[in-house]
Amino acid sequence: MSFSRKPTFALRVLPVLVASLLAPALANAFAPFVVRDIQVNGIQRVDPGAVFASLPVKVGESFSEEQAADAIQRLYATGFFSDVQIDTGTNVLIVNVKERPTIASISFNGMREFDAKNITNSLAQVGFGEGRVFDRSMLERAEFELKQQYLSKGKYGVEITPIITPLPRNRVGVSFDIFEGGLAKIKEIRIVGTEAFSQSDLLDQMELTTSGMMTWYTGTDKYSREKLEGDMERIRSYYLNRGFLEYSAEPPQVSISPDRKDIYITLTIHEGKPYTLSSVKLAGDLLGLDDQIQPLVQQKEGEVFSSEKTSGTVKAITEYLGGLGYAFANANPNPVLDRENHTADLTFYVDPGRRVYVRRIEVGGNVRTRDEVVRREMRQQEAAWYDSDAIKFSRDRVDRLGYFNEVDVNTKPVPGSPDQVDVQVDVKEKPTGLVNLGVGYGSTDKLMLSAGISQDNIFGSGNSLSLQVNTSKVNRTAVISHTNPYWTTDGISKTTSIYYRRTTPYQSNDGWGDYQNTAIGAGLNFGVPISEYDRIFMGVNFEQNKLSRLSPQYTPLAYQDYVQEYGERTNTFIFNLGWSKDTRDSAIAPKKGSLTSLSADMGTLDLRYYMLRASHQHYIPLGRAYTLALNGAIDYGRSIGSKTFPVIKNVYAGGIGSVRGYEGASLGPRDTLTGDYLGGSRRMVANAQLYLPFPGASRDRTLRWFVFADAGKVDNTSGGCAMGRPDRRSEDPCGWKYAAGLGLSWESPLGPLQLSYGRALRAKEGDDKQAFQFQIGTAF
Repeated sequence: MSFSRKPTFALRVLPVLVASLLAPALANAFAPFVVRDIQVNGIQRVDPGAVFASLPVKVGESFSEEQAADAIQRLYATGFFSDVQIDTGTNVLIVNVKERPTIASISFNGMREFDAKNITNSLAQVGFGEGRVFDRSMLERAEFELKQQYLSKGKYGVEITPIITPLPRNRVGVSFDIFEGGLAKIKEIRIVGTEAFSQSDLLDQMELTTSGMMTWYTGTDKYSREKLEGDMERIRSYYLNRGFLEYSAEPPQVSISPDRKDIYITLTIHEGKPYTLSSVKLAGDLLGLDDQIQPLVQQKEGEVFSSEKTSGTVKAITEYLGGLGYAFANANPNPVLDRENHTADLTFYVDPGRRVYVRRIEVGGNVRTRDEVVRREMRQQEAAWYDSDAIKFSRDRVDRLGYFNEVDVNTKPVPGSPDQVDVQVDVKEKPTGLVNLGVGYGSTDKLMLSAGISQDNIFGSGNSLSLQVNTSKVNRTAVISHTNPYWTTDGISKTTSIYYRRTTPYQSNDGWGDYQNTAIGAGLNFGVPISEYDRIFMGVNFEQNKLSRLSPQYTPLAYQDYVQEYGERTNTFIFNLGWSKDTRDSAIAPKKGSLTSLSADMGTLDLRYYMLRASHQHYIPLGRAYTLALNGAIDYGRSIGSKTFPVIKNVYAGGIGSVRGYEGASLGPRDTLTGDYLGGSRRMVANAQLYLPFPGASRDRTLRWFVFADAGKVDNTSGGCAMGRPDRRSEDPCGWKYAAGLGLSWESPLGPLQLSYGRALRAKEGDDKQAFQFQIGTAF
């Protein structure tokens, strides 16, 4: 007698259920017997042991129809077989199976949105891959996974058709025919239930937007469930920050148009009423530090409840206690609502936990970088009390090295030691070698070509070595430098460099002058940290300058006078001393903080002079998306002795980076013979710049537009201001110049790009103005 059942449904569990239902009907099919032998037929790839292990009987044991049904269920459950039959004869149990085919290949037709290899790896993670047993349920799961990938890209019109091709030796080839369709975009976002705030205010809190002018770049009009959940949380925070403690929201409703091109999102919210704090208290174990903890409470009695201030208070208290060694401190806010009067009593319950110290600091994930490169940035010491501030600052210092894609610092308790923890620093290295080729164009320097090769973490030592070459019609530079950031264990850095610089001075008439200044030099500089944010720099450079291509007719008179006074070739030792303080939150797109620097250069031997420099940049956040940037800089140079200040050390202003709206380097004295811009030994520049979010890209800080106001002047500390030749004379070349305008800032793949349109204000006759200017590689 035999039991057989071929599955016709996709789900694997159905044959098992069917076999269970058939068993009672076949209860009288055969009488129980003692198994004399067991035979298995149809095995090709599956290990016979897998079949015997699934049988509920062994040779010499009694076998019944209930055990037959159980055996069929177990064999189907393995997933290896598409058909199972059990026969009996002359006390022999015969198991006939038909194996499921294996997947020989997976291919995709019509897929352009994704890389086939990446999708194949993604399907393998859900159990559908080459060499796996082919199963209809797994095929449906793979099809679902593939469709989810397209939905995440906004391709709601995608159609996927799997094609199964039988192959020899019980194998199949699986091919997915894909029609990707068009990109579905958010057509409308509607918020229902808002009364206290306008719908536009709430939409401004969301990352998802409807299609607009810049959504082709930002992609914010592409629906994403994760982004929508984040937007719902941002709206919730917006209400809680304004006292709406009873705010709630229903699950968002998302629908798509019949042509699968437009998405409609409806959010239904329940605002409630805002609550005012009738009291704010501290409770729990304050460790006698009431006077120190109380100022950390940001919420005040009589204010509207704010979740942002409440969270800030919790963070400030836990960080303060963490800095005292209480690694597991908690501060739990508990608002008690008076719904009738819409007031709340807010109590922070403080639990410092046990004070602990750090037993060991462990570094993991570094393959090339040496442990000491990470350890020397740590401000938390082993065998010292746990300090959360030191650990956070250590993490930031390791991240600022630029050697790692990810830096995670975690604290874990030491088993059996309640007063000890270990600090685990896990890093993920990134390639620190860089070969770059660049092409740029500036309104002043014209065509610029750059190339370089650098290694920031050479041999995993933390040292850097670089070669940079830049060339334009005005300037050509080649620099080789090596920096050891920890030349001493105290963090004193050492930089050695060799450089070549060729400059054709700016001039105002057509074409470029027939003279050049070539500087060749080498330098040795040191940096000494005096705090976590402050650093002193000192060093010396040896520099040889040579003027060439001189002619009495075309060379500016100032340079002819320089040659008569100093000669065509000069050798100079330049000693420098400086200080800098950097508290910016980002070096690329800062939102807050400042950068201050003071420096002094002093030349000896042939060129005896000094140049004093001071600059300050300050960034002030104005709300979530606005930043006010202020900049001021002063340069002051004089000669040492009876000679005039060397013209080749003059400073320049005008154009991007100083006073926009005027031609590059055009401020200050001009040569009386040729009309060339000479610059001067003194420069003063001031800038105010308000960064605003770009329409449609409000959360992208790499793309911003700005309005600005600039002021600056260039003159000579020794007095006198050359007016230029008669046909190029300027009415007031050394006076203050003002400009205002607007521009665009973008951190492009080629480097920082800045476009500006500036209008010269109160311009004088003879000033060279230039409204539109752009530059790649300019910071402020």
